[in-house]
Amino acid sequence: MLILLPPSEGKAAKGDGPPVDLDALSFPALTSAREKVIDALTAVAHGPRGEALAVLGLTPGQAGELDLDRALRTARTLPAARLYTGVLYDNLGIASLDAAARRRANRSVIVFSGLWGALRLRDRVPPYRLSMGVRLPPLGGLAAHWRPALTGALDAERGLIVDLRSSTYAAAWRPPSQAVTVRVLREADGARSVVSHMAKATRGTVARSLLECGASPRSPRALAGLLADLGHTAELGPPPRAGEPWTVDIVVNS
Repeated sequence: MLILLPPSEGKAAKGDGPPVDLDALSFPALTSAREKVIDALTAVAHGPRGEALAVLGLTPGQAGELDLDRALRTARTLPAARLYTGVLYDNLGIASLDAAARRRANRSVIVFSGLWGALRLRDRVPPYRLSMGVRLPPLGGLAAHWRPALTGALDAERGLIVDLRSSTYAAAWRPPSQAVTVRVLREADGARSVVSHMAKATRGTVARSLLECGASPRSPRALAGLLADLGHTAELGPPPRAGEPWTVDIVVNS
């Protein structure tokens, strides 16, 4: 089983290890694409401040984020497991997993990134700021830039894929094998709706429960049953069209 996660805007402020070694990162087939994004991003960050903020979707109060992107090749690094600190990762709580669950996380979790394409939790990278939704000159849309490289790097992955990514990151790679997209719905007064903040927290909780239990479901139906056994209100959607992922809805009460 693989668990696909988005990154988070919230990140650790600094690393404590040597500068990034692209050859040491997981998925070496992504190295060339990574080089291109690093070069493009550092060029934007070193350019006119106003233009850089506009490209990256930052406010003037976030101008300090540009310093991170200027120093990508020389900044100190830390594992992806410690880098991401947003709501999803707070609820996943990697540091508090027991040893067996952490080993499973290192094997099965893949974090998607606008800068790195895809990372394993042990990969060491510096803090940065770049969303997959950015159109980065001269590369254009990052999801389109990453799609061919990720297809070559990840299509050989096997097993049931549990997709907890947001739509922005899901656009960069569509799993070719059996995949299940996990949606989070809030139920209140008999109506259901999507709430992004709650969805992030719930996705982190779902990922943690899967890592802690140690089971490896082989089908969407088995995954939905497992999530129900783990205390989630999980509903399996109807069979999808050919080539489309299954859907499991996690329903939470407001």
